[in-house]
Amino acid sequence: MSWGWLLRRLLLAFIVVIGSATAAFCALYLLPGDPVRAMLGPTGQTPQIIAQVRHETGFDRPVLPRYGLFLARLLRGDLGRSYQLNEPVSTVIGSQIWSTVEVALTGFLLALLLAVLIAVITAARRPVLREFASTVELVLASIPGFWIGVLLLTFFSFRWHLFPAVGGAGLSALVLPAATLALTLVGVFAQVLREGMERALEEPFVLSSRARGVGETTVRVRHALRHALIPMVTLSGWVVGALLSGAVIIETIFSRPGLGRVLVTAVDTRDLPVITGVVVLSAVVFSVVSIATDVLYRIVDPRLKENRS
Repeated sequence: MSWGWLLRRLLLAFIVVIGSATAAFCALYLLPGDPVRAMLGPTGQTPQIIAQVRHETGFDRPVLPRYGLFLARLLRGDLGRSYQLNEPVSTVIGSQIWSTVEVALTGFLLALLLAVLIAVITAARRPVLREFASTVELVLASIPGFWIGVLLLTFFSFRWHLFPAVGGAGLSALVLPAATLALTLVGVFAQVLREGMERALEEPFVLSSRARGVGETTVRVRHALRHALIPMVTLSGWVVGALLSGAVIIETIFSRPGLGRVLVTAVDTRDLPVITGVVVLSAVVFSVVSIATDVLYRIVDPRLKENRS
């Protein structure tokens, strides 16, 4: 891996993050009303407090100096302060981020495991089995996530009382949210993996492995699956977006703490610093995943090294 390639990717990631932060900064001027009054909320809007917040946020300065102050604070890791919650935005996000990461990572790994099992079992198999699997995947990919969550709640919480309906404490409270997120992803994952495996199973290296007496399961898992994972890597950007949007739905349905509920509450109350902080964090996550994707490409398929250096 060349240092030049890495520096280019880091520079691109920096531009994406700054661009997202700039878009959030510009959005403040598109909102109706006074942004400072929106930050303060319906209470505590005395003239002295409004003047103090205007000075702290730079709204008593022209646009360009205010933008420079915004970027300077951002580069120092200062995301601002939520005046409605009376806490730094970094504290608000930091206190909720693990809950979101927990359900997102668990749901992603569960979806990937199910998709691998489905693809290995159905790729290049009998047409009836393949068509049945494709139909189920299409249905799962088409159903809205909130409807899957409501169905799981109805049966596993309200009717059979197997898992708690709300809350985020304990392993049992993680099962239904993670399953909801996994079922919204597994349809697309399985389709992409199966198509990749079917192409790989037609390659000469598979025929050579079979000629050497390698078992069918080994051929599929050790050889074909590795090549089928390459298209999955290209889905990383979409997966990140699906995980973040899915977290908003899941944390609302299951009354879990997390960034999703923080963002929904911030939008509802027009807590602009928190909204900006979540936008910047999302851009950082997307950029990190994008760089990790290129690195993973090089690990999964070394032939890409020369073309991407």
